[in-house]
Amino acid sequence: MTDSIDLLGISNAIVDILAHVDEEFLASIGVPRGSMTLIDEQRSRDIYERMGPATEMSGGSVANTIANFASLGGRAAYIGRVKADQLGEIFVHDMRALGVDVRLAPSQGGAPTARSLILITPDGQRTMQTYLGACTELAAADVTERTVGKPGILLLEGYVWDLPEGPELIAKAIRIARQGPSRIALSLSDSFCVERHRQEFRDAVDESVDIVFADDDEIMALLETDDFDEVLRAVPALGNLFVMTRSEKGSVVVNGDQTIVQQALRVGKVVDTTGAGDAYTAGFLYGLAGERPLAECARLGTYCATNIIQRVGARIEKDAITSYDEAS
Repeated sequence: MTDSIDLLGISNAIVDILAHVDEEFLASIGVPRGSMTLIDEQRSRDIYERMGPATEMSGGSVANTIANFASLGGRAAYIGRVKADQLGEIFVHDMRALGVDVRLAPSQGGAPTARSLILITPDGQRTMQTYLGACTELAAADVTERTVGKPGILLLEGYVWDLPEGPELIAKAIRIARQGPSRIALSLSDSFCVERHRQEFRDAVDESVDIVFADDDEIMALLETDDFDEVLRAVPALGNLFVMTRSEKGSVVVNGDQTIVQQALRVGKVVDTTGAGDAYTAGFLYGLAGERPLAECARLGTYCATNIIQRVGARIEKDAITSYDEAS
């Protein structure tokens, strides 16, 4: 265990199982295109058996960010719960192979490792069927001074508030991190998650969170508006660093009276949008940990997101930071 960690993530630990399908497949299993649905273990097995060839890799939003941060060369650690089963071994192996310090050993009992069946249609759109399994068993007892340490940045996933002990373990993690030099970052996860926990998220933003990562739908849900311009008028007064992605419209970074608008990069073909926002967050935080200017952090985040959507899966290329620095 070492305290010399740039970034520590706490989140749902999920194995992504990715497969290319057509619209007829989605219709045959009765799921809306582009949706994310929580399913039980049997349903996940039934769909898996029908998917055909698939790629399996460690996943979950913040876990993707941690993995890509490590791929860029950052020192990263992770707290999340998996079981000691085949998918749990895949998760831990993938993260450790990238140099991530996985701080919880897999559980010997309890629910199986969580998995998200990611069904990718020819236009790159993803439809997710997710069984949460063991990740819901992450507990406050897993968050200690030993497992948290003193990271430069602690990144929290909004979905953790859905866990039975989520609010308690989040509060504990923040309290421990605040004993050192850590900055607290929050990823809002999705607009439905914001709707479920809006007051808790607002309290966190007001009281303990330094950096907020959100897409435009999520930040508008947090501030209860359908007008992004109203968001831009409101967030400077809140005092946090806001990093807001807007798909093809690029991203906007607001830090007090400083506003940075970063344009999206053109791509020839979108292959898979899985993890694009997570990759943006990884690039941005890598820049921030390296004390790069905020405008460059936004450019690096955009570069990483663009890298992701032109390939299958949520992992950037291993030489992405070298390619970025050479092109800059």
